Amino acid sequence: MSPNILVLGGTTEATALCREMAARGLTGMISFAGRVERPVRQPLPQRVGGFGGAQGLADFLAAQAFTHVVDATHPFASQMSRNAVEGCAQAGVPLIALTRAPWTPEPGDQWQAVPDIPAAVRALDRPACRVMLAIGRMHLNAFAPHPQHRYLLRLVDAPKTPPPFPHATVVVDRGPFSTEGDLALMRTHGIDLVVSKNSGGTGAQAKLLAARELGLPVIMIDRPDLPPRQEAHDIETVLDWVRHGHTEPPVSADRGV
Repeated sequence: MSPNILVLGGTTEATALCREMAARGLTGMISFAGRVERPVRQPLPQRVGGFGGAQGLADFLAAQAFTHVVDATHPFASQMSRNAVEGCAQAGVPLIALTRAPWTPEPGDQWQAVPDIPAAVRALDRPACRVMLAIGRMHLNAFAPHPQHRYLLRLVDAPKTPPPFPHATVVVDRGPFSTEGDLALMRTHGIDLVVSKNSGGTGAQAKLLAARELGLPVIMIDRPDLPPRQEAHDIETVLDWVRHGHTEPPVSADRGV
């Protein structure tokens, strides 16, 4: 039976995977959560919206006769990833995650690692400064208890309501970003501190390289814990897994972590 692959998307890696699938004539679909108003155009059929939890995903997989699932969601889309593990187990459909290796500090970095968003909020209990809050829009309200700072927010879509801070500048832009561009952005806004999720990959790493060059501290939010699952960090490993019907973790899944 030819593979029929459901890609859980929302990342540049998901888009690249779909383009490669289309180029190779593989059948599949990409699904988006619907949190971005202007998703990148895809070469495969797409759907937008949730599944209704793990059971809803399992029912969808059975109804659409999917043979494989690739979780290429953002590393912080923890609920979807948990539902993918449970839903695929219920449906008996093999799952692999196409995920980015996490960032690790290098010489010159001034990182303060924190376990989650609430810990990052607590870390901002300090005198007023200029903060690049590079966490997306979903968790902005969590930082409202610290209105003393001037915040720089870079978002994919313009916010529909004002940010929950008295002093905030919004830049609407979509990655990948360049180190030169982020250096200019931080200098223009006089940034003193960067708050970032440990998303990994290269598309959003520029802010960290710029912070290193400018000698700025970074509050780095650790990734959420997820159930055990097969993982790969490159498209070819995922397609090899699909092609050969692997049920064990692919060889390269543990490299670079």
